[in-house]
Amino acid sequence: MSEAQRKDTPEQAEFRKYCQDWLAENHPGRPPVKLPQGALELSDPAALEWLQKWQKSAYDAGLIGCDYPVEVGGGGKDNCQDIANFEMQKAKTPYLPNIIGMGMAAPTVFFHAQDEVKAELLPKLLSGEHIWCQGFSEPGAGSDLANAQTFAERDGDNWIINGHKVWTSLAHFAEWMILLARTSKDDKYNGLSYFVVPIRENLDKGVTVRPLIKMTGETGFNEVLFDNVVLNDRYRLDDVGAGWKVAMTTLAHERGAGPIVTPSSGGMSLEEDESAQTSSVYALIDLAKQQARNGKTAADDPLIRDELMKMMIRSESFKQNQRRANVPPLVDHPMRIPLQFKLVATEFAQDLQQVAYEIEGAASSLYANDENAPASGRWPLAYMNSFGVTIAAGANEVQRNILGERVLGMPKSK
Repeated sequence: MSEAQRKDTPEQAEFRKYCQDWLAENHPGRPPVKLPQGALELSDPAALEWLQKWQKSAYDAGLIGCDYPVEVGGGGKDNCQDIANFEMQKAKTPYLPNIIGMGMAAPTVFFHAQDEVKAELLPKLLSGEHIWCQGFSEPGAGSDLANAQTFAERDGDNWIINGHKVWTSLAHFAEWMILLARTSKDDKYNGLSYFVVPIRENLDKGVTVRPLIKMTGETGFNEVLFDNVVLNDRYRLDDVGAGWKVAMTTLAHERGAGPIVTPSSGGMSLEEDESAQTSSVYALIDLAKQQARNGKTAADDPLIRDELMKMMIRSESFKQNQRRANVPPLVDHPMRIPLQFKLVATEFAQDLQQVAYEIEGAASSLYANDENAPASGRWPLAYMNSFGVTIAAGANEVQRNILGERVLGMPKSK
């Protein structure tokens, strides 16, 4: 029995057993189409459709949105989403496609939207029927989120939106967007307001979505342009000028530091050969054992073995630090470990994949479609994609500033 199971209440233990039984009967199996390494890289409609069916079935069974109230489409349970997440991970189910919707949009809508808007939007968000995207970054704003210049002008009961958002993952599939826009030029922070926008129904009414091709050849990113898009005021979240406050709710949950647990899965191997995966030190060790080098294997190289040992130590220390979050006397600041998680996890994954480059040597230059690429080329692909996650949710440099200033109490950087 795991540490989490020992702490289950009787109701949670019953729910955990239910999850285990349902997953044993309803695991979707291997996908009929090739899936990318993560939901944010989805570009094939057939792959999206298969994943949406999986998310809908898990939602209908009560494994997604467990802790949201019933009246907004949730399960009405108490601290059960973590249990469902753990059991889905253990069962190696596919990842869920509506990652932005569940992780950022849902809690923001729940805490800041009108009740009728919550009831309208959250059920199809949680079920995965409606994919969501995030409209924060802009071409000229850099890392300063408050420098957003997309403008929303009041027109009676409507808003007229004009502007340009960029790095918009999943916009090519999205029904809805969470949008931070400027409603006043007189105040940098209090001049921002927050909206949810039905972008798909506005594709011929002023919304333009353009794909951005990454160095991997994938097209998960997009830019989205708004040209006099009309939006009813009911889709404004919170007060006019409260956009920065609402955005902090979004970012807190994106960084894993919000009060609502995000539904998540993603334990399934996409290949029969699990050593082709890029998620653990053990997969990296398997790669080293398979990669030929000077008549031996990369695992026989003492320098490679040293790098593998360093990654093993980091992996173990990372896991043990996460355990501290469950022991209140060891948590000196409620935000420290959640905020630290994003920083440490993304850099650990990136460094793990960089070691794979050293193991593969010259063969790491072979693309994923090359039949001679080690492990189907997944390690170099993961390394190139890793830069996106160290930038998303606030670049890791910004995250260090947040930890230093708000957790450690250090003076603000200039």
